[in-house]
Order: sequence, then structure tokens, then C-alpha cells
Amino acid sequence: MARPPRNPRDNATSKGKFTRRGLILGGMQAGFMGLLALRMRYMQVDQADQFRLLAEENRINIRLIPPARGEIFDRMGVPIASNEPAYRITIVREDAGDVEEVIARLKELVPLDPDELERALAEMKRSAPFLPITLADRVTWEDVSKVAVNAPALPGITPEVGLSRSYPMKQDFAHVVGYVGPVSDYDLERIEDPDQLLRIPRFQIGKVGLESKMEDQLRGKAGARRVEVNAVGRVMRELSRREGEAGANLQLSIDHRLQNYILARLGNESAAAVVVDCKTGDLLGIGSAPAFDPNLFVRGISVSDYRLLTENDHRPLASKTVQGTYPPGSTFKMVVGLAGLESGEIGPESTFYCPGHLDVSGRRFHCWKRGGHGHLNLEGALRESCDVYFYELAMRIGIEKISDMANRLGLGVRHDLPMSAVAQGLTPTKAWKREVRGEEWRIGDSVNAAIGQGYVLASPMQLALMTARIASGKALDPRLIKSINGVEQPIIGDVPLDINENHLRLVRKGMYAVSNDRRGTGYGSRVISDTIRLAGKSGTSQVRNITAAERRAGVTSNADLPWNRRDHALFVEFAPYDDPQVATAVVVEHGGGGSSVAAPIARDVTLQALFQGDPPLDIYPAKDREKIRVQQERLREMRPPEITERKSRA
Repeated sequence: MARPPRNPRDNATSKGKFTRRGLILGGMQAGFMGLLALRMRYMQVDQADQFRLLAEENRINIRLIPPARGEIFDRMGVPIASNEPAYRITIVREDAGDVEEVIARLKELVPLDPDELERALAEMKRSAPFLPITLADRVTWEDVSKVAVNAPALPGITPEVGLSRSYPMKQDFAHVVGYVGPVSDYDLERIEDPDQLLRIPRFQIGKVGLESKMEDQLRGKAGARRVEVNAVGRVMRELSRREGEAGANLQLSIDHRLQNYILARLGNESAAAVVVDCKTGDLLGIGSAPAFDPNLFVRGISVSDYRLLTENDHRPLASKTVQGTYPPGSTFKMVVGLAGLESGEIGPESTFYCPGHLDVSGRRFHCWKRGGHGHLNLEGALRESCDVYFYELAMRIGIEKISDMANRLGLGVRHDLPMSAVAQGLTPTKAWKREVRGEEWRIGDSVNAAIGQGYVLASPMQLALMTARIASGKALDPRLIKSINGVEQPIIGDVPLDINENHLRLVRKGMYAVSNDRRGTGYGSRVISDTIRLAGKSGTSQVRNITAAERRAGVTSNADLPWNRRDHALFVEFAPYDDPQVATAVVVEHGGGGSSVAAPIARDVTLQALFQGDPPLDIYPAKDREKIRVQQERLREMRPPEITERKSRA
């Protein structure tokens, strides 16, 4: 069969399609060739220098830049944890080649500590070969110059300048701020997703205290730099740099002048003192004695220095202000009194009779005054610290109401402070004893708790907060960090306590009598100013049992006992009585009597906080002025020069 002739229109259509396909393919080929040409130009022209370096056996390294650690200041803006330039000598193993030979050459130029060198070699074995390892830290400029001049003979060795932590106030803030130290394997294990910075050998992080609790904010973020190194590992030049982000600066609520005074006033005692602002809850001073110099830990403390700290029976490494918990003794009587008032069990004029003891379930509980106090109301019982009054009251209201009141006043509560091992203390209940001790609560337990003995435990910080809440009538919480990078932190608890104000006034009146009535247990540490009156409460907590035989023969005085068997001395107070500004708590371990040992310290610390310096001598009773004058002169001599200069300028 003959094929029909082709339509001319079909030929034209086919030619048109072929032409369009050809154009598309040609365009794609041209585009590809253009991209290839641009890529070749980029590699041959724009990247010529980098490929030339590779051709010459040079290499580009990326190295982390540790950020500047955030600094810490007191409430006046005075630095208490800062950064200072420090020279060091580092080695990169993969750039050094024969490490032993290079180190041997280096030892001919600069002195290397054998212990530090051994530690560096150990780090080198477990670290990546490209990471710099510190061989010598805090070297002199002369040593740096020697290394720089001899750089060609020291492949992989680099002198560097970095920042090192410094604590200019030394022991004054040791228990608050803590210290930094090199990252350990333990540190890395307890961090779920460790920052790459932490893998840099000898990089320092917070170990204890504020440095540890605020580590994430203080550390900052790393930067990076691209450096050109040649075949022997020598840095030829820096190609680019991206700066890191410095850590946040913290401002504390503490006044460095008051803090220094507290440590000086506590002296050689094993003791703690805390001062709280009654308006805000700010911790104005929080000192634990004895203390230590945190600068010793920055580079790694020696075995001998560490042994001196750990073998000291006064425990200088422990922060007694928040870690230490003690039977609060008679300072707990305000809690029992308020619980009795709030429960309606007693009123302002309710009295109990004190013959010097109380028999409960076949056991005799003694008052500190052997002959007894006679009939007393709550104000008188606080003034003279009558034990029997509070024995009777505790049996009537029960431990549950006492414990609840203690919690409302801040005892038995773990407060959210960025310090190490903040203790919760203990305000026992029937359920607690059943669960923890496996025993039922007994009436004698309530009698012991009435005078702050038995199972009751509180830290000095909690006792100061309790006093501030009683004085202010507010549910204040302690604040240690005043601002972060200039941003003021909130004041928490600036609301009324859930306690009748009339009941608080009655307890304050009893505390006023303690310090200002001739029969008051704190009268010996009074002040005589018409504008400033103290209101306080003494406490003495036993650390040993007194047998019936010893009572019959006469209780052994604290002075005749070994130090570690003496009673703890406590005193709490607030001032001024008419307009409370500060509240203070002092605990002297095994100090003896609260009135004779802790009260004078509390008075002096409180006045120092109110006057922001040494108070005038005429505020003290005439008989005490010469003693106080000598004491003030002695303590002034102990102040660092910078504190003395700042006071004189003020």
C-alpha cells in the first residue's frame, strides 16, 4: 500500500521542536560550563593562598578561644572574684614531634616544676594530639621572651597569655564565692552534655560555692580562631578570629567591709555570723571562721597546705553559716512562744510557775536557774530564758504546731541559695520520728524541743532569717545575688507573715527586755543610745548529757571541759528596735554561754552593719569603752589596705 504524502505543516512543527530542544540542551551545557569556570576561578584565584599553603605542607587549625569568666562584685561594686593576665607555656603533641626532646630543650631555657610536668605528661596521654597542654603556668615575661626567641628549636611550644582567676579579698569570701580549679574526669562524668571548652586540658571551672552553682552563667561561650601552622607546627599567622562571649558579671548583696569585719571579729573561734537586711532579705554579711585562701586552689593546692586545712579541728573548709546545723537552744523559744499565742493556748498575761525543774513521765527536766524563776508570763520567760515556762507550753500545744511555726519562720526549710551544701535543718514531727527513727513520739521529745534541744537543728543563716521575719513581720527569703549583668534580681517574700501582728509585737517586746532589762540575759551586751536599741535572745545548746550525779555534785563549768565538749554559744538580735534594719545571728561552736560569748560578737557585728563602720564609743556602756577602743584599733590593723583606704575616702 502506498504511504500518503507528508503534510508540510508536520515538517515545520518537527523542526521547531528540534530547535527548542537544542537550545535547552545547549543552554544547560553553557550553564554547566559557566559554573565550572566560576568554580575554577574561585579555587585558582580566590583560594589560591590557601591551596598554596597546603601545597607547601602548611595546615589550617581551628583553635578554641576560652571566654573571659564573669567577675563577681560586692554590693558596692568592689571586685571579690576577678581575672588577671597570666603567662603560660603550652605544647601541642602532634606539632612537637619528639616530645621528650622538645621538653628537654625547654628545660634548658626555663625552670619546669617536676610535679607540674608530670601532671602535664599525664594529661597529654589522655588528650587529643592537637590540644594544647600547659607545661608551665604563671611564668615570667623573661621566660616567655626566651621561648619566643628560641621558637625554631621548640616545635609545638607556644608562649601564651591568658586570664587566671584571682580572689583579692582572700579568705573573706572563701565560703561564699568558693573557688575554681582544673576540670577533672569526675566533673566531666557528672555533666550530661559537657561543653567542648571543658575538654581543654587545665580549663578551670567552679568547684564549690557560688563559682560552682553559677558556673553556666559565669563561664561564657567560647570563641574560635583559624591559624596557619607550618610543617613543624609553628604558628605562622592568624587567619581569622571570632571572639567568644564573656560570662555574666554577678553583684552580691554582701558588703565587703562588713564581711571583713565579721571574719576579723570572730577571730580564732570556730564560729559563724550572718547579717540579714530586714527590709529586703539581703544577706549583708555571711562569715564562717576559720576560713582559707581560695587562691591556693586555683592552680592546685599542695598536699601540705591541704593537710593543714583538713586536719584542723575547727574545720576551715566547712561553711558553717549554711552547712552547719546546731541545736538552736533558747533562741528557739520565740518559735514556741508564737506557736502558743497563735494556738490560743496562752495570752499576753498567761503565767506558768517555775520551781527550777519539771517532772515529766518519771524524768526530771531542769531549768538553767536551779532555784527557779517563780511565776512568769511570756515576756518575762523570754527575758530571763526560763526553761520550765516553755516545757509547760510545749506539752500543751504539741510538736506539730511548734514545727509548723518554725517552718513559717524559715527553720527546717532548705532555702534556694547558690552556695554549697545548703542544709535544711530539722523541725521534727511525729511522722518524721516514726519514719526516720522507727519510734513513736514521746512527751519528753516535746519538752526537749521546747528549748531548742533534742532533734531540733538550725543553721546560723536560718536563725538570722527567723529573726528578720519576727522583726519585720514579712515572709522574707534570703537573697545573695543582687544583680546579674546589671539586672536587679527580685526580692522574694516581701509580703506579711501569716502571724498575728500583736503576737509578733509581744515576742519583740520580750526580746527587747533580753537586751535592755537588768534581768535580761543579754543585758551585759547592751547599747545606751536613745536612737538605737537592740532586741535579742541568747542561747546555749548542750553537746553532752549531764548525769544526775553531776547535777548533785555541781555541773562542770565549760571552762573546765575539753573544747569539743563545751556547749555551743548562740545569740540572735535585730536593731533598731523601733525600726528594724538588720537582723544578726551568731553561733560559736563550743563557745560556752550564749550571753557571755556570742552576745558581744552579735552586738559588735550589728552595730558595724548599722553604722557601716566603727560605731562611736559613747554608744557603749562607760565600763566597756576602753575595751572596745582597744578592740577597734586591733581590728583596724587587720583590715586589708584597700578597705582602710576606701573607708577614709568615704
